[in-house]
Parts: sequence; C-alpha cells; structure tokens
Amino acid sequence: MKAFRKIIFWMHLVTALIAGVVIFVMSVTGALLAFERNIIEYSERGVKYSAVTGEVQKLSPQAIVEKFKAARPDAKPTAMAMTSEENANWAFNLGREGLVYVDPYTGEIAGEGNKQVRAAMSDLRSWHRWLAMSGEQRDIGKLITGVSNIVFLFLAISGIYIWMPRKLNWRLIKPVFWFRRGLRGKARNFNWHNVIGFWSSLFLVVFTLTAVTISFKWAGDLVYTLTGNEVPASAPAAPANQPPKPEEAYVYPANIDPSWNIAEAQAPEWKSVSLKLPVAKDAAVFTIDEGIYWNIFGRSTLTVDANTAAVTKWEPYGVQNSGRQVRSWFRFSHTGESFGIVGQIMGFIVCIGGAFLVWTGFSLAFRRFWKWRRGRSNGDALDEAEV
Repeated sequence: MKAFRKIIFWMHLVTALIAGVVIFVMSVTGALLAFERNIIEYSERGVKYSAVTGEVQKLSPQAIVEKFKAARPDAKPTAMAMTSEENANWAFNLGREGLVYVDPYTGEIAGEGNKQVRAAMSDLRSWHRWLAMSGEQRDIGKLITGVSNIVFLFLAISGIYIWMPRKLNWRLIKPVFWFRRGLRGKARNFNWHNVIGFWSSLFLVVFTLTAVTISFKWAGDLVYTLTGNEVPASAPAAPANQPPKPEEAYVYPANIDPSWNIAEAQAPEWKSVSLKLPVAKDAAVFTIDEGIYWNIFGRSTLTVDANTAAVTKWEPYGVQNSGRQVRSWFRFSHTGESFGIVGQIMGFIVCIGGAFLVWTGFSLAFRRFWKWRRGRSNGDALDEAEV
C-alpha cells in the first residue's frame, strides 16, 4: 500500500503540473460565471418589467408579434417568450444580436438586453469552454479543456485518497480539517492545499464529472447507456464543400393566438412559455416550464398545428427517459444552478478553492524541484508524512 500510495501521489503531482494552468483558467472563469444569470437579470431589471399600472388589458401574442414586426422590420427573432411573473415583458431573442423586451400592454419596445454584460459573460464562457479559441481552433480548445476536466476529476478523486490519514483519529485528521494560523511559506501552502482539498473534493468530483459529460459526446452517450436507454441518433453531418442554400424569406406567424392559448392550457402552472421562430411548416413548437418538477430547469416540449391549433406532440419533462433527465440534471448541476442560490454559492466557493489548489500545488511542486536541484531532495523535501 505504501508503494501504491507513492504511485498515486506522483500521478497526482505530474498530471496537476501538466493541466494546472488550464484548470486554473477554468476555475477562475467558473467562479465568475457562477452568478451569470443573476448578474444578467439584475443588469436588465429596468427593461424586464412593464411600468404600466392599473387594470389594463394585455395584448394578445399575435398583436405583440405585429407590434414588434412594425417596430423592428429587419429583425429575425429566433424565439419569443413570456414568463408568469407579474408585469413581465415579452422577450424576443435575436440570437447574437441580443434580446429585445416588448411591453405586454402597449406593444412598445421596452428596451434591449444589456449587451455589455452579456458580451462579458460570453467572453468568460469562451475562455471557460475553449480557452477563447475561435474558428477551427475552437475544437482544439474544447479538447484541451475536456481533457483537463478529466484530469481535474482524477485529481479530486486521488486527492481524497492522498489526504486520507492511514488511521482515522482526530490527531491525524485535525491538520487537514481547518486552516492553521501563524504558518508561512511551504507549511502554509501545504496546510491550505490539504484543507481546501479536504472540503472541496467531493464537490469537485460532481462539477468535473458533469463537465466531462458536457465536453465529450461519448461521455454524454454513456449516461444513456448506464441508465438503460437508447443513445439518441446524431444529426447527419453536412456534406463537405456543399454550396450554401439560398436564404429563405423570414415569415412571422399569421395567427399564433390559438396555439399559444393551447400551450398555456397544457400546463396550468406554467412559469414560462417560449415559441420557436419562425414557425416552420405550420408546426408551432413551444418550450414550457411547467413549474411542477424538482429539476427547476426541466422543460417540456409541445408541438401544435399552427393552422388548426391541434396538439400534434406533447413531450412533458416528467415522462422523458431517465437518460435525458439525468443529462438535464448534469447540465445545471455543473454550474450549481440545479440547487438554486445555495448551489451557486457552493459552486463559486469551490471554483475559488480550485484556483487555490492549483496555486498551492504548484508552489509545493516547485519547492520540491528546487530542493532536488540543490541535492537535498532526501532532506527537507516533501516527506512521506506529507504524501
């Protein structure tokens, strides 16, 4: 066991040195992104809600569409959405061009999404996901961060093993249980590395494991396999050197009111309803937050015939196969959002902890290397008790 422990220790050290810089970048950006939705919502609080007061009748969805089309004739929204919050404005998603809010009572443009804040968050996500690489380099960046996630997962698991005392008694556990005052240099970094690792490792296992399923298709497919479900078929790749198709004219829905009414009636306790635009082949596709599931990000899909307002397909989140539900949990458990503000706070703290683990780990490794270089690696270098 002593030899095995040394092997794990050296694997832990070497892989940390190889992937440490990328892990540090992902940890820092992850901390800054922990409250992304909250920051965006706060920055747009002035345009997200209508200022209309009194008993005023709301305009119909189709009337909102017509008002928006008249105000922004060149816009090509990808979706329009409404939440159940009191006085909430309609939101039209323009893709990379941002978000436009429309007053539900007057149909007037209430304002736009905060482009500066959204751009800043987009840049952080770019660094977090693919090290800010673009174009053809993006796949390389995604591979690097994906492999680094696997390394980080190994470091979290191996760290638990390395930090676990050989005998479980308070005298041995105490040094890795909490921070000690008065320490400096190597002793301080060693204490910090152990304490932060002790408290954050289990959370890091969750965050890195969920990240791996996001980074690699094989890992995401494995979730379906392990839950006993068939892996969804991948979309066929576009043929190489295929000339682009001529752009089709953007067509707004002609009468979406009946379909929208069906969508709201389908989920009486709905929290949000979103319609994909433009409506393709007369099939209105709605994404609905029914507001009844433990997973606050569980979404149901409703397809309605735009001509007859007949339901053609209803896929509630609650009847989706376990593979899809687990993937949904994984996606937002990675950011901590699945557990509300408490999960986000934990995600922020653990990401900061991850950055400190890299810093203290590098410091300890470099001290060990310098002592080896001076020919004293058998003296006061990191001893067996520290391993």
